[in-house]
Amino acid sequence: MTKQSVIKSNSFHNFDPSRVPSPCYVVDEVAIENNLRILQRVQQESGAKVLLALKAFSMFSLAPLIDRYLSGTCASGLFEARLGYGEYGGQVHTFCAAYKEEELSEILSISDHLVFNSYGQWQQFQALIQKAKQQRPELQFGLRINPQHSEGATPLYDPCAPFSRLGITRNELSGHSLNGISGVHFHTLCEQDFAPLDRTLEVIEQQFGDLLYKMQWVNFGGGHHITREGYPVDALIKRIVDFQNKYSVQVYLEPGEAVALHSGVLVSEVLDLTYNGMDLALVDSSATCHMPDTLEMPYRAEIFGAGEHGEKAHTYRIGGQTCLAGDVMGDYSFDKPLHIGQRLMFDDMAHYTMVKTNTFNGIGLPAIAIWNSDTDQVSLIKEFGYDDFKNRLS
Repeated sequence: MTKQSVIKSNSFHNFDPSRVPSPCYVVDEVAIENNLRILQRVQQESGAKVLLALKAFSMFSLAPLIDRYLSGTCASGLFEARLGYGEYGGQVHTFCAAYKEEELSEILSISDHLVFNSYGQWQQFQALIQKAKQQRPELQFGLRINPQHSEGATPLYDPCAPFSRLGITRNELSGHSLNGISGVHFHTLCEQDFAPLDRTLEVIEQQFGDLLYKMQWVNFGGGHHITREGYPVDALIKRIVDFQNKYSVQVYLEPGEAVALHSGVLVSEVLDLTYNGMDLALVDSSATCHMPDTLEMPYRAEIFGAGEHGEKAHTYRIGGQTCLAGDVMGDYSFDKPLHIGQRLMFDDMAHYTMVKTNTFNGIGLPAIAIWNSDTDQVSLIKEFGYDDFKNRLS
């Protein structure tokens, strides 16, 4: 049986892609707010604090909306910490796999929690840490732990894979003083349901349970698909409540994708139609430059109105403008033949897209727009040009 294509960003069935330039990321602020309401419910009913993972979705033009619902942001280094501190409200929590000494002073000045990936760096930077602590006594420090428990199906996104550089195993932590450490952070998930988190927590408690009683907070990391339809939110809330009560800690969650899930599209335009054993369509967007996760994961982004290969009357292999042979979005079928100038919409393109774009081959960056599916208002937030390409080079 042929697999059926499933569109997830349902509000965009009513969106006219000719209303924006091409290519263009379009984010529905109503869909974002619907996701935020679910995350706010988790906060209110569990007592956990939810932070936006900027690595997944850094659309700071929506910061006023996000600030109404979440407790802050989490950053992966200096620039994201600056963005969280300067554009968003609430707390800034920073974790970096390895800090640079020349950046750490500023990170310490704008972060509320700072998590170290190794005990070695925690010790190496004690002079800076103690100076920052004197200036800001409320500053808290944590260590990232690695339970050596893999839940991810894709090695590229599995932080607990064998020989992972991320986090400290229990053996490596044994014998070290935790004086000055008020919390621990872990991350094992990638676009996953509650059950993998529950299994992870069982392992964490088995390996690190004696240390948890000494902590003030525990950060459950990201990868939680809390806003996906069918996610057992009640089970998550209960697990958090039980965990916090057992260890007398504050739990933090760092969803990124869950904030922007099913809330955006990438508008693209057909530039040329050719044939080489099958019909081919070239568009003005690029898998390589504009949706790199489709190649890394990999997965096939759905197109509104399109089906799988052979499902509808006219099948095309759709690819981008770059010279990379593999810059291909996939095979799609349509009820009617495509035509040059036709607009297409790739589904679920708000998260891990704008934050990962590049200008390989001199390909331009997509514009960014906000749409309100309730009022039908479209706001073009930003467009990019040659200077954005040139200024990244020397």
